[in-house]
Amino acid sequence: MVLYLKKYFMQIRHRTLKKELQLLFLNRLSRLLKNGYTLLESLQIIQWNSALAQPAATITTCLKNGNRLDQALEQANFNSFITSYLYFVRANGDIEASIDKCLAMYEQRLQYTKKFQQVARYPVILLFFFSIVLFFIKRSVLPSFQELFMATEETSSMISISIMIIDILTSMLIVSLIVLIIGATLWQVNKQKVSIDKQIKLYSTLPFYRNYKQIRVSFLFATHFSSLLKTGISIKDILSTMSEQTKLPILSYYATLMTQELNQGKHLSSLLSQFRLLDKQIPLIFQKNADAAALEKDLSVYAEFLTEELHRKIMRNLTYIQPIFFITLAGLIVFIYITLMWPMFQLIKTI
Repeated sequence: MVLYLKKYFMQIRHRTLKKELQLLFLNRLSRLLKNGYTLLESLQIIQWNSALAQPAATITTCLKNGNRLDQALEQANFNSFITSYLYFVRANGDIEASIDKCLAMYEQRLQYTKKFQQVARYPVILLFFFSIVLFFIKRSVLPSFQELFMATEETSSMISISIMIIDILTSMLIVSLIVLIIGATLWQVNKQKVSIDKQIKLYSTLPFYRNYKQIRVSFLFATHFSSLLKTGISIKDILSTMSEQTKLPILSYYATLMTQELNQGKHLSSLLSQFRLLDKQIPLIFQKNADAAALEKDLSVYAEFLTEELHRKIMRNLTYIQPIFFITLAGLIVFIYITLMWPMFQLIKTI
């Protein structure tokens, strides 16, 4: 099992292109397309940069061999977030607009990651040094105090309780980290074996992640549905396109259910309201608009609102990390201080 997991993560690390290079590639490709270059001409110019030469050459070769853009990017080891978004270029044909939106989303995602690293850096460092101090107090200071004040039963019991509480907190922290790491690893390895319906039920039970997942799925549904409506194809063909793709399995699952609903002559709004990972506003938009142009416009605007809402929530939650950690750490420091000073107070009372 250990060897399998090690091989799994080595393959991921080997396959994935550096995030900064992916962002730089999308940025330059977007700029060149806006300046009137074709896709192949843009890729040829991007190869002027030595760091981007290899992925650009790989993508060029794949495209000349008849592969789609998302398939070419996948062969060049681009993130699945990018390849899954650009899959729909096959249907809408709007490469420039799709790359622009994908670039903005991926840049925002990297911004969140960088912000989280900045916010979590100092708490992690403080936790590391506090753990060392706590270990030293537990192994040396508290046992010495316990022996020194053995004659005072109340004081000795207080120190014993403190040692027990520290042991419990330490064990809980270690066990929680181990369970989290093993659980996340096993989920990534066995995720494909779990049915989409069960995955949706699992996501719906996770309090904080559920909200993020709902906004993300709603955004992807709205933005891809609106982009496909621009091409003039029917809603049934749009759902067929969404159900055939495998890069976004939840969207594919929802699109399959919606296709079945349409085949039975039912309206989509009633089914959309039953989807756990779609916002309640989406069925209202479908119920309101019978015209494809109006539906496309409303879904596009709604997708923009969801982007702003997701940005607001993530940035707000990131600002809570440090205060919560510092309050918890302060509470532990006060607890250790009382534990060390309590025997002294008891000794002073006996003088």
